[in-house]
Amino acid sequence: MNANNIDTICALSTVQGRSAIAVIRVSGPQAITITGKLFKPKRGKSLSETPGYRLRFGTICSGDKVIDEVLVSVFHSPDSYTGENMAEISCHGSFYIQQEILMLLLNNGARLAKPGEFSQRAFLNGKMDLAQAEAVADLIASENEASHRVALQQMKGGFSKELSQMRASLLEIVSLMELELDFAEEDVEFADRGRLKSLLESVTGHITTLIDSFRLGNVIKNGIPVAIAGATNTGKSTLLNLLLGEERAIVSEIHGTTRDYIEGQMNINGVGFRFIDTAGIRETRETIEMIGIERTYEKIRSASVIILMLDAERVEFFAQSISQLASTADCQNQKVIVVINKTDRVLDMLYDSNINSPTVYGSAYDSMAGEDSQTRYYDKIISDFTAETISLCKEHNIVPVAVVPISAKALNGIENLKTALLECRIDTADDSYSTLVTNIRHFEALKEAKTALLRVSEGLDNTIPTDLLAQDIREALFHIGEIVGEINTEEILGNIFSKFCIGK
Repeated sequence: MNANNIDTICALSTVQGRSAIAVIRVSGPQAITITGKLFKPKRGKSLSETPGYRLRFGTICSGDKVIDEVLVSVFHSPDSYTGENMAEISCHGSFYIQQEILMLLLNNGARLAKPGEFSQRAFLNGKMDLAQAEAVADLIASENEASHRVALQQMKGGFSKELSQMRASLLEIVSLMELELDFAEEDVEFADRGRLKSLLESVTGHITTLIDSFRLGNVIKNGIPVAIAGATNTGKSTLLNLLLGEERAIVSEIHGTTRDYIEGQMNINGVGFRFIDTAGIRETRETIEMIGIERTYEKIRSASVIILMLDAERVEFFAQSISQLASTADCQNQKVIVVINKTDRVLDMLYDSNINSPTVYGSAYDSMAGEDSQTRYYDKIISDFTAETISLCKEHNIVPVAVVPISAKALNGIENLKTALLECRIDTADDSYSTLVTNIRHFEALKEAKTALLRVSEGLDNTIPTDLLAQDIREALFHIGEIVGEINTEEILGNIFSKFCIGK
């Protein structure tokens, strides 16, 4: 146990601000004693004499002054979340009451907890490993069913169990190999090379599966990445602001306004999406805009879904935009939705508003004149735009999920776009997705472990000395141990738990 953790800590565990109920958590050697100094039970024994897993009703008092009527939950070490004595005070959610109780706790010997300190103590006291502790933060942050399910499965130890089994197998082999080194002069082979090769293939294959799951796990945790791409001034920023319901991106008629990508998240019917508004693609010599366009290409390549924005007022650029997408993205493995924006301008393109008759552009549709001609003009041109878009996509081997005519300004077609986005969701209901890597730290550690095991496999084929093989296996064990916290440093722990909310 770290010396800093002998203190008794307290913090508000529920959200800051006014609410119906608030929970203040206290943990440490003196947690029950300190809370008992403030708590007057309505009946029965004092708080310090209360058995664990009991709920007591009473009042929190400052001298003779009653602060609030509360319920206090009592947990005795080691049967608590942190493994220490704990008390949880459920009070009314007034900001004044919360602060008064916290001040009383501080004045009686507790100190304010640091971010994640309760979970850090749970880890240090062996109540959970590091991967499970990180899953607690993911569970709190989960915003959809899939991310909740994955975090809950990891918090229960499913991922940790798999890692433990892999470490046990590798430890057995490395122990036998090091035993060989002790009897090197007698030329004794304890570790069967055939069995070792088979085991390495099994463990390496398992690690590879976990590494490959990170793409899906990252999508579930952070939302499906959707890049909004297209030429300048097609309405990408307007669409982003509309989807997010806030003015996240600057909207202007000036070409090249968006110089860098802008991100925002939203939930559609329980599915998380992470939208990335990219800089408009065009020929330019302006240095900053060129950097923005290069970052656009990077974001397009890394996205799971691409929304290609076309401008209904610039039909002549449809082919160029689709061609640029085909040369930039992996349209065989990335899903593409083509959006034809500014459809509210179609009738203005067809008609001269001064004489209310077809322009030169609209004369091709003049034979449709008559009753409801404007509506029929509109439907016809939208149908032609859609057909032309599908044909151009086909020329470039792109099979779009949908071609959606919209007007981001007039709010037309947005529900159809959301429907198309939901068709791009990943089905996570299958049990095969029960173990997913969602944490970049775990992902990097697994990659390092795999690299070390591949060296062992290559070394076996080339009769590399046993001591070198054993060293590489120990390196793999080190990286796997890093994930669950069997190998850790104060710096790593500080970085991980500092990202937790206070009170957890």
